[in-house]
Amino acid sequence: MSATTIRAPRGTLDLLGPAAAAHERVRARAAALFASAGYEQVETPIFEATELFVRGVGEATDIVEKEMYTFEDGSGRSLTLRPEGTAPVCRAYIEHGMHKRPAPVKLWYWGPFFRYERAQSGRYRQFFQVGAEAFGSADPALDAELIALLVSLAQELDVRGVTLRIASLGTSESRAAYREELRAFLRAHETELAPEVRARIDANPLRAFDAKDARTAAVMARAPLLLDRLSAADAEHFAAVRELLGEAHIAFEIDPRLVRGLDYYTRTVFELSSSELGAQSGVGGGGRYDRLIEQLGGPPTPAIGFAAGIERLLLASSAQPAAAALAPALYIAFGAGEPQGAERTRAFALWQEALAAGIAAQIELCGRSLKRALAHADRLGAPYVAILTGQQLALRDMRAGEQRQCSVRELLAAISGGER
Repeated sequence: MSATTIRAPRGTLDLLGPAAAAHERVRARAAALFASAGYEQVETPIFEATELFVRGVGEATDIVEKEMYTFEDGSGRSLTLRPEGTAPVCRAYIEHGMHKRPAPVKLWYWGPFFRYERAQSGRYRQFFQVGAEAFGSADPALDAELIALLVSLAQELDVRGVTLRIASLGTSESRAAYREELRAFLRAHETELAPEVRARIDANPLRAFDAKDARTAAVMARAPLLLDRLSAADAEHFAAVRELLGEAHIAFEIDPRLVRGLDYYTRTVFELSSSELGAQSGVGGGGRYDRLIEQLGGPPTPAIGFAAGIERLLLASSAQPAAAALAPALYIAFGAGEPQGAERTRAFALWQEALAAGIAAQIELCGRSLKRALAHADRLGAPYVAILTGQQLALRDMRAGEQRQCSVRELLAAISGGER
């Protein structure tokens, strides 16, 4: 009886051929874009202390309550596969004393993240994100810069049907009175709200704006809006961001119900969506989090950042790359089919010399006859085939259909000259 086939866990994705090439294209373009704006790459561990996300993301968020992959290690410490990138980058900023650097400190990251949520097209339980974070400046120009970088990345990837929505959540002080007003409104309509919204009225009333339940959405359409309750300083900051985006000719919509899904945001929040993705249209977003560094044990530090989902960007992109070409310049075959020990040794030595000379090369490894090996080399697109027969070496030019005896040195020289 054959063993049961083991498959990848639901909601994960193997990156093969064109998919791997597409991910690499996004990474390369993001790296170039961020480098041009002075952003340094940072890589954080795939798992972190669970407390980082509880304190950083917020206990009353869907991520912490329902979506994190959390486990105990051999020492009984609670660890979590990172569900988002901002809190780990903030932890690294604090741990490595980056506040001592000249501000603003600009960082970008790339990698896999993990959330237990319903798997669907473009949304996986293991997914890839690219993001950028900037620390040490409260200037609204930095808000505009991060927004512009996200828009530029989408443009470089030919993301279609893009809409940018922005809003302001004010500071925690200016938001306090509004939260009480919103709580009172929600309690007055409690019977019309979804159970999970009712459960969060005290802990996180703003998340009611994110609810997908139709009755809750109808209630929230009548709810008081935070944008109408901003302090003078918050309103001035938001106006400056809008003016800068206008100067940069970046189109946007003001969405007073945009709250994002994380507790740490203050002032500017933004989200980029694509009409190509249906109801789950978001491809990236972010905002300010001026209190998060202090909340995690660091010095008071204004900051802002964003993250974009790689799979979401690619689904909405009109440009899908083909798999990278793997054609060798030289294919090494055997005149008598299955190689003898000495022939195999000579083939391996020739392969090493070819690579050292900068020539892409592959060896026949499946015991094909010479005829079948030549056909395979042709399928691969190899312009040259080296044929080892005993102590003899021949070079076949696949394009010209010519073959001649030669030395290893002559063979390498002929291929190097032919490739120029």
